[in-house]
Amino acid sequence: MKSLLSLSAAAALAAVISTSAVADKLDDIIGSGTLRCAVMLDFAPMGFRDEQQKPSGFDVEYCNDLGKALGVSVEIVDTPLPDRIPALLSGRADIAVASASDTLERAKTIGFSVPYFAFTSVILARKDANVKNYADLKSKTVGTPAGATEGLALKADIEKWKGGGSFKGFQSQADAFLALDQGQIQATIVPSTLAQAQVKKNAALEVVGDAPYVADYVALMAPRGEYGLINYLNLFINQQVRTGRYGELYAKWIGGAPASLVVPNVYR
Repeated sequence: MKSLLSLSAAAALAAVISTSAVADKLDDIIGSGTLRCAVMLDFAPMGFRDEQQKPSGFDVEYCNDLGKALGVSVEIVDTPLPDRIPALLSGRADIAVASASDTLERAKTIGFSVPYFAFTSVILARKDANVKNYADLKSKTVGTPAGATEGLALKADIEKWKGGGSFKGFQSQADAFLALDQGQIQATIVPSTLAQAQVKKNAALEVVGDAPYVADYVALMAPRGEYGLINYLNLFINQQVRTGRYGELYAKWIGGAPASLVVPNVYR
């Protein structure tokens, strides 16, 4: 009898250990009742603070939708561009809804979902800079947030051209716009979603055309080993598109038809 009791106790303990072993970040989020989303709040219309200083924008609503699907409350963690991955690695945020390009280099450190948004890049320049196209940037002082995908491409081209131009990296998108306004740089490359908002606010700026970059597909980020959570994020993105919610948010915050999330010859 003692042997049977011991076996039963051992089996129960093993079951508890097994259950604990398979618990993952998704379970933790649901169990805690709160989803902490890292969002860039200096990246309107994706993320910003409204007149009441409350987080607002496409990414904020997207995170709220995810929280609703999970049945938990949402905490928006204000996260500048360079801090997006550190915020996840340090545990200050559970996921990042922060317009992050799904690069192979970043994927060595962090996990990505399938794309939830796609950006096209345009040239935003000062009207007095005499910039008419992308090639004109070879002799100009240009800049973007350090580490931004479009910034990496622009910096590489400036260095390759050797036409007397220079590149400056900035801490945030707001810093890059301030530098452009003050004349510290003559042009920048930004997502089309941001460019039009800046032109409306500053008559000294103009959009002079598209940058010759491929569409920038951005994904949700989560700790790399959290496969259960990443799988849930993939399904959530799929549901946002199928239900029309992605289109609703795009029309509200960006305007027009939603950018396609279909990567030619990859996602169908």
